[in-house]
Amino acid sequence: MAGPYLCPNCKTNRSRFNMIQQVATPVKLDPQSGEIVQQYNEGQLDPFHMPYRGPELKIQCATCGLIENEQMFAKRAMQ
Repeated sequence: MAGPYLCPNCKTNRSRFNMIQQVATPVKLDPQSGEIVQQYNEGQLDPFHMPYRGPELKIQCATCGLIENEQMFAKRAMQ
């Protein structure tokens, strides 16, 4: 956590938030059935499989429901 938060949408919530941990699982799916054909380990991706580069943490305002990156809530609290 970077410090205090303020919801950039409802602009009133400073205390009630949901922290969403994002854990990516790289998989290869069968194109017809959608079943998992292969599950990759982090260091063993094939050349055409890009690793996940998104945020590890998202924040949801527990008042209005907005889900954004943590930086959005932290920046709004500093203004």
